[in-house]
Amino acid sequence: MKGTVLVATASQGILRSVDDGATWHRLGLKEAIEFDGVVRSLVVHPSDRSIVLAGADAGLCISKDGGAHFSLVDSPMNGQAVWSIAIDPVEPSYIFAGTGAPSRAVMFRSTDSGKTWERLSPDIPEFCQGVNRPRVLTICVDPANNANVWFGVEEGGAWRSADHGATWRRIDQEYGITSSDIHAISILPPAAKQPQKTFVLTVNSVFTSTDDGKAWSGAPSKDRFDGLYYTRTIQPLAGSETLILAVGDGTPGTRSRLYRSTDRGATWGPTILHAEPNSTFWAFGVHAADPALLFAGTKYGDLFRSLDGGASWFKEWRAFPEITAVAWTPYEAPVRAHPRSIN
Repeated sequence: MKGTVLVATASQGILRSVDDGATWHRLGLKEAIEFDGVVRSLVVHPSDRSIVLAGADAGLCISKDGGAHFSLVDSPMNGQAVWSIAIDPVEPSYIFAGTGAPSRAVMFRSTDSGKTWERLSPDIPEFCQGVNRPRVLTICVDPANNANVWFGVEEGGAWRSADHGATWRRIDQEYGITSSDIHAISILPPAAKQPQKTFVLTVNSVFTSTDDGKAWSGAPSKDRFDGLYYTRTIQPLAGSETLILAVGDGTPGTRSRLYRSTDRGATWGPTILHAEPNSTFWAFGVHAADPALLFAGTKYGDLFRSLDGGASWFKEWRAFPEITAVAWTPYEAPVRAHPRSIN
């Protein structure tokens, strides 16, 4: 493949490859993200492949060269741990970001491509029962109606806005989503006479709605995915009915599988893993430029690659530190190896 693969970690910043995974390089010195820093999220700009946003322990950071270098976006998130980012695919000037542990969980919005930022109205408690300090794990902009924006909090519920994030309401308790521990939210737009489908993943279940969130149906993951309960994340593939779902037996977990649906989540089947993952699958990396090419990272640092739209997966040759996010962009970043230390 031509392009850049980026792997975010909880202890080694971002590692990048520009030679199809043959070699990997950390960020260098004098970067906004420390080479041994914590990075929780990665997002490639929907209309400019050279721009990558990263949520780090330093705050929100941006690369304008495909991930070769990062600078800090001056914002109220400076010095805060940014856990999730979403760029509006229709109006990319709208950017949403959410913070979390060890920082206070807060949602922020920019309407001018990141030049200025405002704190949004949802008041998320500072502490919770399950993870002590909540974190905004997922943000989703509706691809069919971008005024609709969703976010989910680990131990803080599912929230939605119908006005680009100006106002919000919490929907999990009111509409029968039985857990406030939200891991992922994703939306499949309408297609081929099929209605839009919204997915809300809790820690132990997958909930779906086909009427824009008015009614939800769900089932425990352990009953659907071979006894695995820890439902981590879900990834639609651009331009198709296909989704990939990651589930494991806990966090970090010892057993994990990827499941694939080609009928908008009505049925699921296990994918072929050509190696056993060392822990629960944690994050996907995809790009609309090549929907057949997917990456998936586990909690304890295994990176898998699929060349057939997620039907089968091969493990990459090297091990990583704890993987928190994965991304790839068709843009070839000018990544260079740093000089070796001299003993």
